[in-house]
Amino acid sequence: QVQLVESGGGLVQAGGSLRLSCAASGRAFSRYAIAWFRQAPGKERDFVSAIRWSDGTPSYADSVKGRFTISTDNAKNTIFLQMNSLKPEDTAVYYCAAKSFITTIRAIDYNYWGRGTQVTVSS
Repeated sequence: QVQLVESGGGLVQAGGSLRLSCAASGRAFSRYAIAWFRQAPGKERDFVSAIRWSDGTPSYADSVKGRFTISTDNAKNTIFLQMNSLKPEDTAVYYCAAKSFITTIRAIDYNYWGRGTQVTVSS
């Protein structure tokens, strides 16, 4: 099993930065892939970024490439999402999710979810 707890959300002005954290724990954690999704009011839960824990291989949605960076801290079992040059359209609840082995961009593939953290970007 995997447990995930997000933190680091808040209110930021357009052009600013935030760093989200996802504290992870669970059996055989190194065999899992971790992803960030986001969901705005009335919208579907969309893929943002993912990383394979074992070797750090990242992937990104086109909308965040060049602005967001996913990374891990192995000693702390924590996944980060560094968000720079934030735009109002980035406003959403951001969720950390996990699945076995290979990263995908489909929310239905992920078995474990955190409760989410709110990110609000003002103009």
